[in-house]
Amino acid sequence: MKALIFAAGLGSRLKPITDTIPKALVPVGGKPLLEHIVLKLKNSGFDEIIINVHHFAGQIIDFLKLNNHFGIRIEISDERDLLLDTGGGIKQAASFFDDGKPFLVHNVDILSNPDLADMYRSALENKAMATLLVSERPSSRHLLFDEQENLCGWLNEQTGETKSPYSDFHSENYRKLAFGGIHVISPAIFPLMDKWNGKFSIIDFYLSVCNTTAIRAYTTENLQLIDVGKQDTLKKAEEFLQIYEK
Repeated sequence: MKALIFAAGLGSRLKPITDTIPKALVPVGGKPLLEHIVLKLKNSGFDEIIINVHHFAGQIIDFLKLNNHFGIRIEISDERDLLLDTGGGIKQAASFFDDGKPFLVHNVDILSNPDLADMYRSALENKAMATLLVSERPSSRHLLFDEQENLCGWLNEQTGETKSPYSDFHSENYRKLAFGGIHVISPAIFPLMDKWNGKFSIIDFYLSVCNTTAIRAYTTENLQLIDVGKQDTLKKAEEFLQIYEK
């Protein structure tokens, strides 16, 4: 099984730590974030991984060489010339996903407890274009799903702004779920991206096509998730690892 790890971000919210190292190499519980994610994917059956890089890219490349690529196939998607955001990053890595099978995408700064192999199996069964890990939790932005768990829109809780390809859209009619930074995507998505070039958000892309192709929710009981985006989350992340990392 194949996966993409987003590791190209600037890590601005983790400054000054990320003034000298990339976010992917910020240590949590004695190991860099990237190592935690690679090992979680490997232990879940993912044996071919591509990692996008931008900020201090050389440090990430050297780290992977030092660890002999963790005994699996690991490639680099180089974004040093231009940080492409999530949608652009997925599109640039398209040639890696040449086996016709769905692939998993994982943010490097997300620590969580779901069974990724089970999520992947669920995505194969529902045959959606994309399957998104989501949950009911406080967030400034929510994805909006109908009763069949299909994505229909997006809501900014602070401003009230909504996005949806549907006319006469009313956010109160939908279930509000927060995205967890993990999704399984069919490679059939790439032809739909033909008119999307350079830097773009995958969420904006999903919202542009969800009325014509299935973008589905994946929920799991007792989901525990830490977004290691700020310094005040580092201690919580270490406590999380003590409980959930095997």
